[in-house]
Amino acid sequence: MINTPTIIDPTFGYLVSDVARQLRKTFNHRARRIGLSLAQCRALLYVARQEGLNQARLAELLEVQPITLARLLDRMEAAGWLERRADDSDRRVRRLFLCDKALPLLDQIQDLSAEVRAEALSGLAAADQSVLMTLLKQVHCNLSRQERAEDLPAAFSQDHSDDCAS
Repeated sequence: MINTPTIIDPTFGYLVSDVARQLRKTFNHRARRIGLSLAQCRALLYVARQEGLNQARLAELLEVQPITLARLLDRMEAAGWLERRADDSDRRVRRLFLCDKALPLLDQIQDLSAEVRAEALSGLAAADQSVLMTLLKQVHCNLSRQERAEDLPAAFSQDHSDDCAS
């Protein structure tokens, strides 16, 4: 007799992970309409938020290997969206800056984000959306605190630590 696996209700971790996967997939598909990839959009947004960010830090934030990021940045620099400059104090470090040609892309990325977010949250009342965001921010803060306490690389939490009450 074959044992059939027990069907287990989706766990919190599974749901969060799968929702994130679906959001990335949907966003990436839609970003292709404007000639960008999700990775390019994320890179542009990080550089816009932190002009002068170095390549090593951006690789951490994007959770990619430095060589993968270098190839991505080569294409983005060739497109005229950003430029890499040597750091004044350490010529081995490359700092990233947006070019004027990237500014309209930021607006398109924000519009795309709003479109995907609206689709994802459709059917939820405004009050429920607010509660969902509040709860997710609390979960994020809980995990960010733990990450900092364990002295792990805190790629995302460092950028959003001001969102959490200490």
